[in-house]
Amino acid sequence: MRKLIFPTSLFALFSILLVLGCTPKTTATVTPPTTAPAPKPVSPAPEPVKLSPCPKFSDAPNPDDAETNYVLYRDFLRAKDYDKAHAYWQKVYAVAPAADGQRNTVFSDGILFYEHFLAQTGNQAYVDSIFQMYDHIHECYPEGGYVAGRKAFDYYYKYPERSTPLATYKLFKESIDLDGIKANDFVINPFTALLTELHDSMLVSDAEAKAYVGKIKAIIANGLATCEEPYCERWRIVAEYAPVRLEYFETVQGFYDCDYYIKKYYPAFTENPTDCDNAREVFSSLTWGGCTAGQPEYDAVKAVIDGNDCRFQFTGPAGIGVECLQNANYNCAIENLLLAADQETESIRKSELLLLVAKIYYVHKRNFSQARNYAQQAADVRPNWGVPYILIGRMYASSGPLCGPGRGWDSQVVVWAALDAWSRAKSIDSRSAGEAQRWINQYSQYMPKREDIFLRGLKVGDTYNIGCWIQRSTTIRTAN
Repeated sequence: MRKLIFPTSLFALFSILLVLGCTPKTTATVTPPTTAPAPKPVSPAPEPVKLSPCPKFSDAPNPDDAETNYVLYRDFLRAKDYDKAHAYWQKVYAVAPAADGQRNTVFSDGILFYEHFLAQTGNQAYVDSIFQMYDHIHECYPEGGYVAGRKAFDYYYKYPERSTPLATYKLFKESIDLDGIKANDFVINPFTALLTELHDSMLVSDAEAKAYVGKIKAIIANGLATCEEPYCERWRIVAEYAPVRLEYFETVQGFYDCDYYIKKYYPAFTENPTDCDNAREVFSSLTWGGCTAGQPEYDAVKAVIDGNDCRFQFTGPAGIGVECLQNANYNCAIENLLLAADQETESIRKSELLLLVAKIYYVHKRNFSQARNYAQQAADVRPNWGVPYILIGRMYASSGPLCGPGRGWDSQVVVWAALDAWSRAKSIDSRSAGEAQRWINQYSQYMPKREDIFLRGLKVGDTYNIGCWIQRSTTIRTAN
């Protein structure tokens, strides 16, 4: 039996979980298609095509002219000659807005025109026209959740000042409820973000969140299973983003059941069952997930941490804190570890206690701001220690899904802050330099490209302020 008066390597307790849970991911915004999917026959037997009740080419005073004007405006639009295209589009819209009665192209192209004119003039009246087009699509092609999803998408990404998060969430929810497992890919990422944010603000109940977490997972699985290239890339983007955001619900005790935690964390134990720190971390996660004695996985891990090689006798607040951590009582762990840190006069031990608190906030409570706060305190207590900055860098690098919509600018600039932290670790601690450089090498490729920087009127070497929870100034760098 080993006795622990003070744990000398507290920061090692979380190394395994950090590898499992903190691999950064960035994903792209999945934009909606410009037209709703064409309706498909319900059965293989030939059936009359259901046409829109709105005016069609065949209803126009001169159908041939209407179709000719349709072809002309589409040609000019492809050439990006918006003025000529719009002139012909107006003629079609006046007499045959439903086109051939099977597609909403005229309305969707109207949205493209108004978006272009809005960008050129800034006249907000064009936004009203955009949403009028959505209403016309709903009137003429009311099937499914496409229109509700398009409206919500625009409110979320383009015109957030015109809606509230809760109202936008309800539109996304309407779209998903109407389309079921065949919901549109472009609604999933923003809906997932709103679901987590509104639950955290107590505007969405546990019961509702659980129902839609299940729907999101089923929709993604169906999308990946039934997609056809090149459209599968859209579903792969969704599959990279949404599950990462849904990990937020791991902070809600009882939200995910024991099976979820066994599937996610037990493999780490089976890969290295003699590692005591690993076993304690897995046991903590299983306990948090509601696993109990009698379940084979729970019993297997508990047998290891109760064995002579891994058994500890704790004394003082630090011991209580580590025991609370092992038993998934994270508030108790934080309280006692901070008390121990406050009482500690030796800088190495004090810094390790503070870093362990940082990791609890990061891994279990997913409170990045507090995690950075205590990691920075650990670094301040021990100025020549690079490990806290490695952790801070990993927090920044893993914030792509939190700070941006995807494989785009806002999700990439977080890497600049991460590189700053890892470079700091290298400069102050030779023992951390190797690990810091490995992270730098891995994530440098995810920085914005030179053309993205140029298009924003920025220059390499200039100062850039990163928003989101990070709120740090950094230096612009490029991946190529």
